[in-house]
Amino acid sequence: MPDIETFIQEKILPQYRPIFSKFRNLIKEKFPLLKEEMRGGTEKYHSVPVYRLKRIILTVSPTKKGITFSFTNGKLFEDKYGLLEGVGNKSLNLRLSDISEFSEEVFEYYIQQGIELDNH
Repeated sequence: MPDIETFIQEKILPQYRPIFSKFRNLIKEKFPLLKEEMRGGTEKYHSVPVYRLKRIILTVSPTKKGITFSFTNGKLFEDKYGLLEGVGNKSLNLRLSDISEFSEEVFEYYIQQGIELDNH
């Protein structure tokens, strides 16, 4: 399984790396208890970074159009920003395609809810 740095270089398109870099810095500064690890991976699908306490709180998936941050329990979140998308029964996604869309306030709001749900 590749390490996170290899993943960034091989799987995240250069124009989207600043988004992921800002996200990782936010995790390190504001949520140091979240553990970053690579998860999954088959011949068909590459492994992806996940962030967890007891359980996975969110998964990061790069696409050709940006980066998708999938919140495991997103369906249970309050969403005062109206940014979460998805039709799943449990998870919802936040999709970013430009660094200008990144908001620490928004991420803190969603991540904090993920942590609170993980602690129950």
